[in-house]
Amino acid sequence: MSNEEKLTRIASQVRRDIIRMVTGAASGHPGGSLSSADFVTALFFEVMEHSPEHWDRSGKGNDMFFLSAGHLSPLFYSVLARSGYFPVDELSTFRRFGSRLQGHPSVAKGLPGVYEPSGSLGQGLSVACGAALGKRLSGDNHKVYVLCGDGESQEGQIWEAALFGAMHGIDNLIAMTDWNGQQIDGPVESVMSLGNLRAKWEAFGWRVLEADGHDMRAILDVFAEAGHCSGEKRPVMILFKTEMGHGVDFMAGTHKWHGKAPSAEQCERALSELEETLGDYKSIQ
Repeated sequence: MSNEEKLTRIASQVRRDIIRMVTGAASGHPGGSLSSADFVTALFFEVMEHSPEHWDRSGKGNDMFFLSAGHLSPLFYSVLARSGYFPVDELSTFRRFGSRLQGHPSVAKGLPGVYEPSGSLGQGLSVACGAALGKRLSGDNHKVYVLCGDGESQEGQIWEAALFGAMHGIDNLIAMTDWNGQQIDGPVESVMSLGNLRAKWEAFGWRVLEADGHDMRAILDVFAEAGHCSGEKRPVMILFKTEMGHGVDFMAGTHKWHGKAPSAEQCERALSELEETLGDYKSIQ
């Protein structure tokens, strides 16, 4: 089995986790979590240098990941659990009262792998810029990764951070945009068009790369290319072209599953399309 096939199998399990978490909580955001699953799986299981055993919020000695689009927490929790940051069975507590796995990532209960809370859209890129600059100033050669949404990119703070990152030449920062073209109220182009997104990032002084966010070979290649950009004195933005709800036929390509939980019947239908590869977590009663 090739490396790409192994990662694709893990991504299938991650998608199963997403569906089961959101269904169990009767709340959450499956659409963007599903569209980002392939490249975030590749990031955690192949690209990043990170160790659950040696993790703390300082990020020292590890690559760091920030989820700016905090509503994609089902995806984040799945890859953290499957990477060994906390027990997989804890996924069944998603959005439960008192759980460490809240609807948006929180640091209140010390969940390993979460460096900063997120959910107020637009802020994560600023935090990632600060973390990457801090690593550079402290002589830590590890990288900082951050995931933004295309709808989120309508926020002004994204572009303030873009100016900051370019001005300070933060070339240990690799940002990603889940470019699925959908947001909570409809297509991004109808709600507030981003125009030529590549040209915008380039105009702000970033190195911009594009890839098919569902082609594992293309994903690995673009991460490798991004990694080679260190030393260019500018941050990198990878625009991953994706499909909202990818992997589940009735969720794919529509904004209607941005923040909607499946019914029990819809959950079973979705799971029937996704291969179980690492074992499902136990449902809580």
